[in-house]
Amino acid sequence: MRNKPFLGISGVRCLHLTNEVSQDRHYVVGLIYLLLSLFTAPVFAQNEPRTIQDFNKNWRFHLGDEAKAKDVAFNDSDWRTLTLPHDWSIEGQFSEHHLSTTQEGALPTGIGWYRKAFTVPVSAKGKNVFIEFNGIYRNSEVWINGHSLGIRPYGYSSFRYELTKYLNVGNVKNILAVRVDNSAQPNSRWYTGSGIYRNVRLITTSPIAVDHWGTYVTTPAVTNQNASVTLQTSIRNAFGGRSDGKPQTVSINSVILDATGKEVATSISAAVRLLDTLSTVTQPFEVKNPILWSVDKPYLYKIVTRVYSQNQLVDTYETPLGIRYFKFDPATGFSLNGQSMKILGVCLHHDLGALGAAVNVRAIQRQLELLKAMGCNAVRTSHNPPTPEFLDLCDQMGFIVMDEAFDMWKKKKTKQDYGLNWDAWHKTDLEDMVRRDRNHPSIFMWSIGNEIREQFDSTGLTITKELAGIVKKLDSTRPVTSALTENVPEKNFIYRSGVLDLLGFNYKHEAYADFPKTFPNQSVLASETGSSLQTRGHYDMPSDSIRMWGKGGPTKFTDGNPDWTASAYDNEAAYWGSTHEQTWKVIKKYPHMAGLFIWTGFDYLGEPHPYPWPARSSYFGILDLAGFPKDVYYLYQSEWTDKPVLHLFPHWNWPKGKTVDVWAYYSQADEVELFLNEKSLGVRKKTGDELHVMWRVPYEPGTLKAISRKAGQTILTQTISTAGKPAKIQLVADRNILKADGKDLSFITVNVLDEQDNLIPDASHLITFNIQGEGELVGVDNGYQASLEPFKANYRKAYNGKCLAIIQTTEKAGKITVNATSEGLQSSTIELSSR
Repeated sequence: MRNKPFLGISGVRCLHLTNEVSQDRHYVVGLIYLLLSLFTAPVFAQNEPRTIQDFNKNWRFHLGDEAKAKDVAFNDSDWRTLTLPHDWSIEGQFSEHHLSTTQEGALPTGIGWYRKAFTVPVSAKGKNVFIEFNGIYRNSEVWINGHSLGIRPYGYSSFRYELTKYLNVGNVKNILAVRVDNSAQPNSRWYTGSGIYRNVRLITTSPIAVDHWGTYVTTPAVTNQNASVTLQTSIRNAFGGRSDGKPQTVSINSVILDATGKEVATSISAAVRLLDTLSTVTQPFEVKNPILWSVDKPYLYKIVTRVYSQNQLVDTYETPLGIRYFKFDPATGFSLNGQSMKILGVCLHHDLGALGAAVNVRAIQRQLELLKAMGCNAVRTSHNPPTPEFLDLCDQMGFIVMDEAFDMWKKKKTKQDYGLNWDAWHKTDLEDMVRRDRNHPSIFMWSIGNEIREQFDSTGLTITKELAGIVKKLDSTRPVTSALTENVPEKNFIYRSGVLDLLGFNYKHEAYADFPKTFPNQSVLASETGSSLQTRGHYDMPSDSIRMWGKGGPTKFTDGNPDWTASAYDNEAAYWGSTHEQTWKVIKKYPHMAGLFIWTGFDYLGEPHPYPWPARSSYFGILDLAGFPKDVYYLYQSEWTDKPVLHLFPHWNWPKGKTVDVWAYYSQADEVELFLNEKSLGVRKKTGDELHVMWRVPYEPGTLKAISRKAGQTILTQTISTAGKPAKIQLVADRNILKADGKDLSFITVNVLDEQDNLIPDASHLITFNIQGEGELVGVDNGYQASLEPFKANYRKAYNGKCLAIIQTTEKAGKITVNATSEGLQSSTIELSSR
């Protein structure tokens, strides 16, 4: 299967009943069911056979253990009231006391309790009620009315529990209690967050309904003229197959709607007998002239499935649907819908900077928007299943996703990590990830692990075969891969298992050219590259020598800068990695390399290599923790997009007479000419495989100007002027019109400027924020990896001229006024509106 196209549809949750049902024989019966549904639809819609309730509001929270908090009678009146998702770690103060290792971000962990009181209407009697958690970090146990529902150790898994038999219906309160234990440290190599950090829902269904993650959609054959679609649906039957002594019989009607709501295909399965608590049905469709999902045009259809029992609508289920086909080829790399393309990806951890691990859809969307503008078309979820909302956005925005399950298997990487839970939980957690995610069109490959230690001994053979088998049983439409560090075939037992469809290799870019010989007839990609180190706005010279931290280079933080910075020129990297230019040149050159995933898209909390405390976040990102682009962002924009690019750096404030290395990234042009105070410093052209041009310039105050030209015609001009004294604050909102839903965000960039609106490149003023109206300040940051200021505050120091304020709406529409002040600077005010 390695060299065949992978055909699949993503984003469908439907029904799945394995009865040998002849569609022709039951067509008339099915038509009767369909007509009944048309005549009775308004009545059945009022009955709401399936309800999905946002269950995030009005939770009580307590940080610390309470042995009796699971009890219904426990008094939680003095606990804090909050809305989920919630990460209690991000609310804490950075402290050396919170360091169990140097990798986790220096924020508090511990044990926390959540409780929620709620009532269930009488109309729910006779129905089935479930609580769904998208993720709890970690070691969670859930109780309803004092009854334990179960535990989940893995902090990244989504799961649900049935509440039905323990619920009070009517005006009697129910108490849901959740204990979260993130006290055993270290259990990760990066910042995880703590708590119920993903969304929660209450689901009410009829006794006969689509099961949890109960659909599976594939596209066995796709052309521009026709797409064959197969939908399998799992039906959960709480009656156990019989009711009143009679077998249960259902009819299933599924329709595919295009983006305008027009019906493009229908499939009816009539008189399907439910012989057990879980049954499956398969429904075929043909979509004529399909609009294919792609990274440039991520077109989504929608499948609506209706289940009828005894002429009554008992369930309705909607699912987004993407139609596409793709292929990994050992010689030519990757193609999507028959067109060759490179996978231009980044790795992302799940934290959202100042917001921590607490999921916010707009914050994720902003990250993806910034990456899309850079030319990125793919994301690897490092190194765990993401939140479902992330995958929804990738479906909608056009990103290829490597969905990754584990950072370790049975052999641990830290003392208290998932290796302790491997034997009991790995099968369940992997199955749940694949079932949950397999209908997303954005997912193109499953990764069963990252830099797994079992690759070095024979245990890797057995475990790899088991995990690949679990995935293939649930989804055969996508390749299975693992991110490998060892590229010597005899030494790599995961590779030697022979079950990986796609080989992903981390780092060691020098070996890429020889992969067709080293791994003949194997499709390959660079699953992790880079680990280049930069601090936004900081520049060390000379810039034309590469500094590798670790083996063969500096090994102690005292060998670096006293302010814990790394140079923003692309010339520093961890010893195991490479600079951005070094790696991209190789990927770009060789067609057998399907693509790459750069470590990382954004800086993230934890892993502050190469510095120890007080550094507390990574230096690897193309964008910093606040989401401000580092200079290398424009390298990728010049290489990965068709837009004209001209980016000149560094700033132009230096000691007089200092020799400054001036770099430019450019595209859609033949050359760049540099001027200092209108005097030409010469023309530079990229030659060979060069990705930037450079001038070495003795500093004098004034203005640098770069002009890019093609065939003698000016394409772009950029100027950088020497900044004067700091004079004022500028506020720039990424969005001024917001939704009044209590969740929407505006990310406000704060710039410190002189009188001529030049950014002060070393400004570190303390900025204080005052918010009036229907919004609140939920986070502040400046992107500096060693800043120990709290993220939850009404102030932030600028770093190299910039900082960030994150404003969240309330549920009341109205004006939001943001005022920023600082001693010695002209204040600034910006007005937002929520609707």
